[in-house]
Amino acid sequence: MSAARTVLEVRDIVKIYGGVRALGGVSLRLDAGQVHCLAGENGSGKSTLIKVISGVERPDSGQLIIDGDVHPHVTPSQAIRAGVQVIYQDFSLFPNLTAAENIAMLSELAAGRRLSSRRRIRAAAEQIVADLGLRIDLDTDVEHLSVADRQLIAICRALVGEARVLIMDEPTTALTHSEVDRLFSIVRRLQERGVAVVFVSHKLEEVLSISQHVSVLRNGELVESGPASNYTARSIATAMTGREVSDDRHVDELGSDLDPVLTVSELSRANTFHDVSFEVRPGEILGLTGLLGSGRSEIAEAIFGVAPADSGTIVVAGKPHRIRSIADAICAGIGYVPEDRLTQGLFLEKSIADNMVAASLNSYRNKALLLDRGRIRASMADLFARLRVKAPNVDAPVRSLSGGNAQRVVIAKWLDRRPAVLMLNGPTVGVDIGSKEEIFTILREQAANGMGIIVISDDIPELVSSCHRVLIVRGGRIVAELAGDEIQVDGIQERMTA
Repeated sequence: MSAARTVLEVRDIVKIYGGVRALGGVSLRLDAGQVHCLAGENGSGKSTLIKVISGVERPDSGQLIIDGDVHPHVTPSQAIRAGVQVIYQDFSLFPNLTAAENIAMLSELAAGRRLSSRRRIRAAAEQIVADLGLRIDLDTDVEHLSVADRQLIAICRALVGEARVLIMDEPTTALTHSEVDRLFSIVRRLQERGVAVVFVSHKLEEVLSISQHVSVLRNGELVESGPASNYTARSIATAMTGREVSDDRHVDELGSDLDPVLTVSELSRANTFHDVSFEVRPGEILGLTGLLGSGRSEIAEAIFGVAPADSGTIVVAGKPHRIRSIADAICAGIGYVPEDRLTQGLFLEKSIADNMVAASLNSYRNKALLLDRGRIRASMADLFARLRVKAPNVDAPVRSLSGGNAQRVVIAKWLDRRPAVLMLNGPTVGVDIGSKEEIFTILREQAANGMGIIVISDDIPELVSSCHRVLIVRGGRIVAELAGDEIQVDGIQERMTA
């Protein structure tokens, strides 16, 4: 059997930002037709390495070797001409252009054409879609397509440019299990075409199911690299964090005589969800899961007043509340960490402290209704330390934080207000394994102090490890409630897709 052909190699790449070593002499090789998992915590150097490979960043030293040609660095245009393409989490598509236009536009620009031809664009898009055996409505504007179809369009766009190295950054974050299977079938076709695929994901079980090689970065250093068959999800997590990370079930016992901190009865909204009823006890972590479109997020948004229910009742700490707005929910003692923390949960241009205090400003007013700045700073410094936010200080801009640290700031915003119930939608999406464990440690601490926690997630192992009960939502209805030994990965998946 002949050795795999290397299409790209990086040797001893060093990158320093303001005296901080982001990459400390990293070397790795990408072979044709290989899926290569690049793993590491947020801040480990993954993004910097991708930027160096794609020409966005210039390394301070080291070499890139493309088809045997040695380069000290490359520009983005050189990388694209060499067949290096990156698909970022947001896909970087044009929402007001059609699928066909998005697929062919960059190749038109790369060819230096001043005028585009609809016929040529359509032909190029049809060709690549047919080659991959896909079904995509090429005439529909991208803004009207599903996340899964946008992912496929981004792949098609890369391949129109004859990509030989395709880097996929968190490609399965917003996909259902069936959509992940569909994506993986496309990745296998890319392998058959000889494309080297770099797969970056925090979902370790997924990457092991598709990857042939694994490389792990920690603190800018390559600490592990070898065949995927040598690794388990736990061993990768250990290499990423430098410590043992447990995924065992960790749920404290609850008293049986506790009155509910939240009672939802017969909650309904037309064409969205119907007759939803459940309770949350003080100290309980309740999981709410279902496929995308099941109604799970809409239920949470109704409870928080984002899109209120048409009927039903909500009782918090024994007191009924009519929740028609977010302000009503906050006054009732309900907090909500949204699914998209960047656009819905944070003020990106403000400091960490400003974001942390955003939901509780009025509690810091003195008798003259002026803000007590000293008390604010003391509280923010305490939250900053308790939640172990990794940043220089509370004055640092929240935009500079990694995904895990940004999520801690959103959580801190609500903890400062001390709600009776805290709902978190996708609390660890885009968060590395170490930060995920720490976030759930924080949630367990809050539950132990009597807070009711609701976690909306499709990360099933996460729910199994942390939830007292799990509710399954399908077709806008709660179709199953699991507790104790019933909470297992296979059982939850079966009920989600039944």
